[in-house]
Amino acid sequence: MRKETIVENLNAVGERIVTCCNNCDRNPAEITLLAVSKTRPAEDLRIAFAAGQHHFGENYLQEALQKQDALSDLDIHWHFIGPLQSNKSRAVAERFQWMHTVDRLKIAQRLSAQRPSNMAPLNICLQVNIDGEQSKSGIAPQDLVALAREVMTLPGLCLRGLMAIPAARDNVFEQEKPFIQLAGLLQSLREAFPEQALDTLSMGMSKDMEAAIACGATIVRIGTDIFGARNYSA
Repeated sequence: MRKETIVENLNAVGERIVTCCNNCDRNPAEITLLAVSKTRPAEDLRIAFAAGQHHFGENYLQEALQKQDALSDLDIHWHFIGPLQSNKSRAVAERFQWMHTVDRLKIAQRLSAQRPSNMAPLNICLQVNIDGEQSKSGIAPQDLVALAREVMTLPGLCLRGLMAIPAARDNVFEQEKPFIQLAGLLQSLREAFPEQALDTLSMGMSKDMEAAIACGATIVRIGTDIFGARNYSA
């Protein structure tokens, strides 16, 4: 994609965030824009970084590691936002700042054991299967407190909040329903564990970002509206 297009798209998304925050009485500084860069070449990320975008989300581990090597001169905050096999957890533990998709204790335990002691704790979000879809990963809402309790005991990890990928919905009213539910689950965790700094709701993508922000999102994961349609054949 042309450099100018990426920069224009980033600016447009930033303006959407500001407008939405103004409409729902939120501070835009509370929102972290996570540029979802799967299938995009490292050069596209370099362009976005030069335009001020420092948080990038990757779904595929091998692709992410190649980009990290190519962009090692940049101070990028790397977020892993895809499903992770337990036998591939070491690279996430060693090379990412955030992991959004923890949905079982085994993954958390491996990330904890493999996080280098000289690194800051790995920021963790628990992925919730908010719509109960068989095709999607995530823990059931009723099992969330038990998993959170276990994860919070693990060294090298910092449980920050929740993440979800709701089923697609056609209008803002319907889009808000799962986001309201996820925000309610986070509030329940805060009440159950008042000593834990649970400050993160990773929810909302290109088509439902406004609904997510209105319901309390603190990280929005935007790919298509920054980098264009993904090229899965690349």
